[in-house]
Amino acid sequence: MLAPAGTWIITPGHKTSRFPAVRSCRADVSLVDLEDSVPSASKPQARDAASTFFTDPPARPVLGIRISSPTTRDGIHDLAALAASPVKPPIILIPKVESARDFEIVAGALDTSRYTPLLYALIETPRALEGLPAIVRADRIAGVLFGTADYATTTGCSRTWEPLLHARATLVTSAAAAGIPAIDSPYFALDDFDGLRREAEQVKALGFTGKSCVHPSHLPVINDVFQPTQEEIAAAHVIVRAAENAGGSIIRVDGHMIGPPMVTAARALLARHTHHTPNGAPA
Repeated sequence: MLAPAGTWIITPGHKTSRFPAVRSCRADVSLVDLEDSVPSASKPQARDAASTFFTDPPARPVLGIRISSPTTRDGIHDLAALAASPVKPPIILIPKVESARDFEIVAGALDTSRYTPLLYALIETPRALEGLPAIVRADRIAGVLFGTADYATTTGCSRTWEPLLHARATLVTSAAAAGIPAIDSPYFALDDFDGLRREAEQVKALGFTGKSCVHPSHLPVINDVFQPTQEEIAAAHVIVRAAENAGGSIIRVDGHMIGPPMVTAARALLARHTHHTPNGAPA
């Protein structure tokens, strides 16, 4: 399976009434949560309900789960429940990752000859940021997500753009060096759609390949920002055709010099567009 990027949404595992809407929404990935959004007393209920979230998975979104940190008692219980479950998620989001060892624990508990889920790291502490070079090269890592709430709480900074810019840029750089997708944090002001769009455009410009959210009302804005426009798709087709006709030489397109990095970016854009089009056909 291609490691998904794009739009991600997460819903509390003990709020089963929300499952149908999250399973049928226009996100690329929908996660059921066993961690922060679930009170301690409701965690056993959430573990039991999770299997119903994964039954009869839709074509889109791809379904997944956020477990508790595998270095905690709750995380151990989550892994045991997943290992015993007859229905398992394609994606597992591991929170509070600070070492590549976290992937070894999760993979060791869950991997079988028939089941090897995509493992994503939630980067949300200064120690994780310092350990990124090793984390992004873990054998089983599929991608990274940024958690602004915990990061800001740990560092004492605000959740505005400037204080978090260094962490975001560092995460994107490390993810790009490892060739894995980087997904940005949710925008927590639920009714501020202008602010959401502005932040989504900023993180896309920075190099993030997607953004997560905690409410379905944010999905149309995030999808609109991260889905290539028809103009971008048409321009990418022109670049790729011109490069193929030039046999790999540097080319001129619409007054711009186009070298191999721009051709690679155009091909990547077209690949993402085809992946998100029904039946994989160009729109």
